[in-house]
Amino acid sequence: MDISKIITLGQLKQSGYKPLGIKEEVRNNLISKIRAKENPFTGILGYEDTVIPDTERALLSRHNILFLGLRGQAKTRMARQMVDLLDEYMPIVAGSEVNDNPLNPLSKYAKDKIAEHGDDTPIHWVHRSERYGEKLATPDVSVADLIGDIDPIKAANLRLNFADEMVIHFGIIPRSNRCIFVINELPDLQARIQVALFNILQEGDIQIRGFKLRMPLDILFVFTANPEDYTNRGSIVTPLKDRIESQILTHYPKSIETSLAITEQEADILPEQANRVEISDLVKRLIEQIAFEARNNEYVDKKSGVSARLTIAAYENAVSAAERRAIIHNETQTQVWVNDLAGIIPSITGKIELVYEGEQEGPYQVAVNLLDKSIRTQFVQ
Repeated sequence: MDISKIITLGQLKQSGYKPLGIKEEVRNNLISKIRAKENPFTGILGYEDTVIPDTERALLSRHNILFLGLRGQAKTRMARQMVDLLDEYMPIVAGSEVNDNPLNPLSKYAKDKIAEHGDDTPIHWVHRSERYGEKLATPDVSVADLIGDIDPIKAANLRLNFADEMVIHFGIIPRSNRCIFVINELPDLQARIQVALFNILQEGDIQIRGFKLRMPLDILFVFTANPEDYTNRGSIVTPLKDRIESQILTHYPKSIETSLAITEQEADILPEQANRVEISDLVKRLIEQIAFEARNNEYVDKKSGVSARLTIAAYENAVSAAERRAIIHNETQTQVWVNDLAGIIPSITGKIELVYEGEQEGPYQVAVNLLDKSIRTQFVQ
């Protein structure tokens, strides 16, 4: 289908285009990828037998998803990659704020436009990269931000009274109609705001001030949460959790090999650094071992977790420590020595949450102890 030639509602009808709900669309494209033996989540390592199959099952079931796991477990990355499971282009009524389906419009704007222009109603095509919305849940997020409110300036400019539906300013969720919408750190959202999501998830209607709006929004919701948040900052209200059909538990890499592959993939090393500094397999393993030691250390808060960002930052610092030494001594080539690993301590201290005893010991000393233990463990092996 050549979409450049389809610019009106009449042409769309003639093309035989059949719109699908977003969850059916994702399901069909996922089935095609599974049949073609393609991995829909490229670059996500260590989840091949756990999180990825769980996610695929949830998407095949057309579920909304909650990724539950500690920091640095690729929860948001998984959600962002779901965009690749959407059709490349989607038609909407041109000018619609809520991505109205031309064959089944939701908003008053689109219904009025189609009533006025009929088959000559202009169509706009939206690329899948634009069909993703994301909101970080913070305590200051309001119902108006997420769902919408009355816009007095709009009312004044259009000379409408507040009873007219056209005065509504839609929030980020209605604007994500027929899209993937992600709410990160869901427990941080105030309970009264979480309650506002009930109807959207279950009944498909939205409530803005005094308006009775029946807008069955078509959204694939993905939520992320950290178990630590349940105790420290807030919680997911039970009825909302009940409406999220699939809860998927994420985890840290289970082996040093997986951890190594993630760090090598994510570390941002400049070509000039790579040409000047060599880093041996042993030193790479020492760096990965630090994260494994930290996750089992009595001074480190296990509920908080130890992010994969620790080893990525440590790897970059180890290369920079060797590079700095080479620059000082006018060397064109060098490799990372064990004593260069003193330079990775700043990467460790900011990435670990300490329990009370750890705070007494001090973050620097805990980081040095983790480095010591890693060296002992790796040299024995």
